[in-house]
Amino acid sequence: MAYHKYKVGQLVNFSPSRPGMPTAAGQYEVVRQLPAESGEFQYRVKSKGETFERMARESELSRRASP
Repeated sequence: MAYHKYKVGQLVNFSPSRPGMPTAAGQYEVVRQLPAESGEFQYRVKSKGETFERMARESELSRRASP
């Protein structure tokens, strides 16, 4: 059984795979884990610099380096 790689509250980097998609720089927080779609887990993530959440596929996220 597969498991989500990232946990709610975890800080991640978000690199959208859709070219030209504007995103806020900096860290994103995982707000919610979503079910897999097309064999890949999805997440709701939020940047502190934005007032809305984004949907991200697991392949678009990476772990933040520890300070």
